[in-house]
Amino acid sequence: MASQHGQSSGTSAHTTADGGKPPFPPFESHTFASQLVWLAISFVVLYVIVSRLALPRVGGILAARQKAIADDLAAAQKLRDESDDALKAYETELANARNKAQAIGAETRDKLNAQSEQERKTLEDRLAVKLAEAEKTIAGTRAAAMSNVREIASDAATTIVHQLTGAQPDAKAVETAVDASLRG
Repeated sequence: MASQHGQSSGTSAHTTADGGKPPFPPFESHTFASQLVWLAISFVVLYVIVSRLALPRVGGILAARQKAIADDLAAAQKLRDESDDALKAYETELANARNKAQAIGAETRDKLNAQSEQERKTLEDRLAVKLAEAEKTIAGTRAAAMSNVREIASDAATTIVHQLTGAQPDAKAVETAVDASLRG
């Protein structure tokens, strides 16, 4: 029994009859067909597991991500459109406000110009009346002064001639000389 045991232990130690190591199992030609069968069975089982369990989960995750991205892009586009609309509305309101302000400014300027023109005309009329009154007063004062000038000039000439010559001059000759002097 020991010899049987020894023989079996010799072949079970993975050594060949010639004392070398056995070849790598996939390269052994007598086990090649069975290895191909098990490879096909393992591949089919692995394919079924992956296609039934893993791929639907991965596909669901990818679909969910794609939907989230599409939803985010749609929301971003919607917000962009809203902001563009708000910007256009703002610009329109700003332009309307500027136009309204310019219209109010022009109206106010026209109103103030009309008011100032009216006040200017009123003031010019008052000044024209005062100027006419002043001219009348000046003309009256001038006439009064001129009548007094003749009398003063006659008296002064008479006094000067009397002091220079010692004789009283003729009143008619003094008046003729004063008239000639005032005209010329």
